[in-house]
Amino acid sequence: MQFKKTLEIKANHKQVVINVADILYIKASVNDCYIHVTSGSVYKTRSTLEAMEAQVGEYFLKVHRTYLVCIMAIHALEDTLTLINGEELNYATRRRKEILAQLQEKQRKLIATFALPNTPKTPEEYHAFYQSFDQMPFAVTDIEMIFNEDRHAVDWIFRYGNEKLAEVERVPLSGLIGNSFGSIFSNMDDKWLCTYERATLYGERLEIMAYSPEIDTELKIICFPTFSGHCGCMLFLLDEIHCAQKQDELSQIWKNYLLKQE
Repeated sequence: MQFKKTLEIKANHKQVVINVADILYIKASVNDCYIHVTSGSVYKTRSTLEAMEAQVGEYFLKVHRTYLVCIMAIHALEDTLTLINGEELNYATRRRKEILAQLQEKQRKLIATFALPNTPKTPEEYHAFYQSFDQMPFAVTDIEMIFNEDRHAVDWIFRYGNEKLAEVERVPLSGLIGNSFGSIFSNMDDKWLCTYERATLYGERLEIMAYSPEIDTELKIICFPTFSGHCGCMLFLLDEIHCAQKQDELSQIWKNYLLKQE
């Protein structure tokens, strides 16, 4: 089953269409369900949690008799369930191992629906795949994420990079490719991990602008899924952003490249 795209419900006496990928969780209360979405909106609809589960598709996880959570929204599963927006939910902690196993299995199935086939095995194969990015005026890299046993990203390994990446990171390519970010930068900032984890696990294309303490620079980063367990990144120094192409043109570069691979 593919990730269901939309959900049509009746809320506030009118029909509403919700993007399923925008749903964080659904909470049941008596005969109603409250659908919480990433924008902060909450939609109340007359339904049972079981009926909602049948409608939204298999990439949701029932973590409690009153909570149905999208696997894309789960950041951590500890004493409480932490969502990507920082919100915490109670869950059936006695079932933690069972819920974690279900989460990981659903993640694996979802990854298989969007990941590119035939992951390169050597630096030469990575370079052959990405060589059209070698002369791009912005930094490009493919990174392989490193996960712990709870499937949280803890680091990543550089598998491809162009010369602009070496310039941005201030490290020669020979010192980047094949090495983990944490082994190069001891002051690694965890904020990058959450974004790259989402792109890798859930096929999202995300954009962030943030300060990088590792290189003492403000960066704009566009990340997108590539091979299973990997994501690609385009990096821009904000003080050079006026030299970069517009966002829609950058997106088109990637789309055109993917078309060539089909």
